[in-house]
Formats: sequence, structure tokens, C-alpha cells
Amino acid sequence: MELPLSKIYLIGPRACGKTTVGRAVAKTLQFDFYDSDAVILEKAGCEISTFVEYNGWDAFRDLETKVLKFLSKLDNVVVSCGGGIVVRTENIEILKEGFTVYLKTDVDTLVQRLSVNPEHGQRPSLTGKPLAEEVREVLEERESLYSDSATVIVSGADSIKGLSAGIVKEFNLIENGDGK
Repeated sequence: MELPLSKIYLIGPRACGKTTVGRAVAKTLQFDFYDSDAVILEKAGCEISTFVEYNGWDAFRDLETKVLKFLSKLDNVVVSCGGGIVVRTENIEILKEGFTVYLKTDVDTLVQRLSVNPEHGQRPSLTGKPLAEEVREVLEERESLYSDSATVIVSGADSIKGLSAGIVKEFNLIENGDGK
């Protein structure tokens, strides 16, 4: 299958490193970088938690899909996708049209990162449960969706430099017809 390789999507749960790694990959490849959550914030005109509070999760997921469709029309881009992007089949179909990287990260690492950096908590709780329990449950629910959507799976626990270099290498292998 020939992939349109002008698009790289990074998927995985909150705090797995999609935005940080995405910026590094985009810089290396000289692609434009987009964080889908930042685009959503711009379009919503408020924080995601506020949008969800007033409009609900379904409306948020609708906006998330609209943003992904918009970004998928751009070329030479790296897109850091929101953690829940894979909960809708239509989003998975878009992800499969590009080079999609799942930053697989263990629960303990995610909880540590979310505890240290409250910016990662910009979205409201999905379950209302304690952080570690919520992260574990959400990751269990979405693991197969992330894995099945990905062109490649990498460890989100690796260094930013190592991750970005590995992603660029895999991308170039496929782009040059030497990969999958």
C-alpha cells in the first residue's frame, strides 16, 4: 500500500510526549507542526475543559474530528493528536492515510508526567476517578485502537532525541520504498 507520506500523525494518551516529539520531528524534516488540541482551543475560543463543560464530550469529539479533517488536507505536516482521537472510526480512517506513530507509554510514566505538569491536565477527567486509576482504565480501553491505527509503535519513555531520530528513520525508510 502506498502511503501519502507528507503527513505524520502522533497518537497516544495524554502526556506520552506527542507534542514535544512532534516538534522535534517537524524541525528535522522541515515540516510544519500542528498540535490538534491547540487548533481546537483556537476554534473553540476557550479551554477544552470549559468547552466540554458547556457543550459535552460529543460536541468536543465533533470539533476534534473537524480539526483532524482540516489538518489532513495539509501537506508536509506533523500533527500531535489528542489522546482520544482514536475513539471515532472516521478519525482512525484519516490516521491510516498518513504515517501514524503510536508513542506507547506505561501507566506509571504517564501518571508521573501528568502529576508534574498540570498543563497536561487541561482536559476534564474522563472518569472522575483518581489519576492513576483513570490513566490505567483509559489506556486499557484505547490500547488496541492506538496499536491498530499506527504505522509504527515506539516507546514514549525513550529520550526526545532518540524518539524523533527513530521516527524520522522509519518515515524515510517507508518514503524511500524500503519499509512496510
